[in-house]
Amino acid sequence: MDVSASFSLSKKVDDDRVVGEEQELHVLAVDDNLIDRKIVEKLLKNFSCKVTTAENGLRALEYLGLRDDQQNTLNCNIGSKVNMIITDYCMPGMTGYELLKKIKESSMLKEVPVVIMSSENIPTRINKCLEEGAQMFMLKPLKQSDVKKLRGQLMKCGS
Repeated sequence: MDVSASFSLSKKVDDDRVVGEEQELHVLAVDDNLIDRKIVEKLLKNFSCKVTTAENGLRALEYLGLRDDQQNTLNCNIGSKVNMIITDYCMPGMTGYELLKKIKESSMLKEVPVVIMSSENIPTRINKCLEEGAQMFMLKPLKQSDVKKLRGQLMKCGS
């Protein structure tokens, strides 16, 4: 497996990096669509977030150290450094909802806010995600104002 194709670390990993007086926020962005992933990445970087991307739920779990077949080695430490996970709802292999459930089942990551994105405005889907523990449900395409709202939520969670 080519790990370089699996994850794209947008900036050098340095978890003590400071932006102004506040710690840089680290967001894991999960989307099977490359263009949507790049849009989310760019918008988050505009707000001084460090962004790691994954192209599907299994890759995200792998990055977070939550794969069933994965030995818990250094990856456990990486997952705990993520301040937020933003994921598409509709992805092949594992939906954003299934990813959300796995994260909320993890004692290590259950407190990490998860935001679900979708291009479809389906109230039952939105409610199901929020009931399962999603911090927010946002409609795609994401806009700068959406990310500003997200950043405000993150700052509240972090304080």
